[in-house]
Amino acid sequence: MNKKINLKNGDCIKELKKIKANSVDQIYADPPYNLSGKSHQTVRSGKPVTLNKGDWDIIDNFDEFNKSWIEECVRVLSEDGTIWISGTLHNHPSIGVILKKLGLWIINDVVWYKRNAPPLLSCNRLVPSIELIWAVSKSKKYFFNYEMGKILNGGKQMRNLWEINAQRHLTNHPTEKPENLLERIILLGSKRGQTILDPFMGSGTTGVVAKRLSRNFIGIELDNEYFKMAKDRISEVRGKKIIISDKKLLQDEDSLKLVYDNISEN
Repeated sequence: MNKKINLKNGDCIKELKKIKANSVDQIYADPPYNLSGKSHQTVRSGKPVTLNKGDWDIIDNFDEFNKSWIEECVRVLSEDGTIWISGTLHNHPSIGVILKKLGLWIINDVVWYKRNAPPLLSCNRLVPSIELIWAVSKSKKYFFNYEMGKILNGGKQMRNLWEINAQRHLTNHPTEKPENLLERIILLGSKRGQTILDPFMGSGTTGVVAKRLSRNFIGIELDNEYFKMAKDRISEVRGKKIIISDKKLLQDEDSLKLVYDNISEN
């Protein structure tokens, strides 16, 4: 299959406006959490320091920014497509309110539980061990591969609590997501040959997985360094054997066929 890869280096809202309406089948977004700046701190080598992920993580009007990019994502999404948005307590409330105001159908709020989350150096709060993922659509008529979810969950219904360990980053991007998380999302929300969009591409994980699973991909990234990193990572995927990272035992021939139909290069 000839996979179409379209990478755009620029502002996500401006680039989204150039994409044809209803032309994208699934969107995965890991937007900025707006945690960087003089008033935010983190800990490095046991010492408190100012948190600075980059200029892309400093946003003046956070709610307005979220509303703008989500509206454009809704415009380019197909009528039966889905949008999956990662977040934490820092941006999840803003995103949730906007999704409701825009009249979107909330399919699930997925809780990604990281059993191996790193411990806190400070002892004044609970250890953050989860991230949250909104799954939404334009209406109640959307594509969702329920049977694939059962296969990935060992033959049982997949629940909205996903236990996926945090993994060592493959790049120096501070918010890189593990490939097996994106594999699950893409297999649940799209078919082979469809188009996946990531408006905050980062180091390119979504594009790597989309290409590996025989999907077309549109990626947008503002930062020049991360854009080049993503471009290089995605270009290296060609010719590799397709592997489902969080694979379970496939129970029967029907399951094998469903997996083949969703990931086969041939």
